[in-house]
Amino acid sequence: MDEVEVVVAHSERATLRVGDVFLKVDADQARIDVEVEAMALAPVPTPRVLWRKPPVLAITAVPGTALGRLGEPSTASPTAWARAGAAVRTLHDAPLPPWTGRRRRGPDELAAELDGECELLVANGLLPAGLVTRNRRIAEAALRPWTPAFTHGDLQIEHVFVDGDEVTGIIDWSEAGRGDALFDLATLTLGHEEHLGDVIAGYGTGVDLDVIRAWWSTRSLLGVRWLAEHGFDPFAPGCEVDVLKSRM
Repeated sequence: MDEVEVVVAHSERATLRVGDVFLKVDADQARIDVEVEAMALAPVPTPRVLWRKPPVLAITAVPGTALGRLGEPSTASPTAWARAGAAVRTLHDAPLPPWTGRRRRGPDELAAELDGECELLVANGLLPAGLVTRNRRIAEAALRPWTPAFTHGDLQIEHVFVDGDEVTGIIDWSEAGRGDALFDLATLTLGHEEHLGDVIAGYGTGVDLDVIRAWWSTRSLLGVRWLAEHGFDPFAPGCEVDVLKSRM
């Protein structure tokens, strides 16, 4: 009998793996609805839905291995990174999904959330004021209107799978919707700035590097406290706090 592997587990959701099947347990059925519909619409390789019985969704594993992991050097080739960029471009060029997306915020709303989070990071002693102030200044470039695209919404490096140089699957679509294409690119390259050029080579035109860097700061500032409170370590080498420090 296959062992049960806990892939991720916190107060919002849990993902288990049994053999080649992933079981996603989520009390928020709207999040699962988005994941199922996004995988059906996305013009890129995705897991196959086996069955759904709330609060559980069963999907297949995708072949290959993750493009890399945050905090660790990626062993994937430059060509694999470029083809990941090309796959993301295919997604962004697809027709918009019929829903707006979870937690989509306009520039003013995002600025207010970011300011509040920055205050908490300093007040709670999680990060020094100078580090927060510098990255908040950089983050300003992300706070602008954008043309909506079909975005993944949580395109972490561990969510893109490759086999050799080929992209074999993109997983975890619960945050998909209409969003900023550059947010996806920034999320994919967070902590792996050395591969940004490879990704852009595959993605093509329309990439503002200042906005990519701004999203690195924005995502990290907004993520540090949540990660720390949910059992993750944003202070680990190469992770969110190091990303913020690299902007100094």
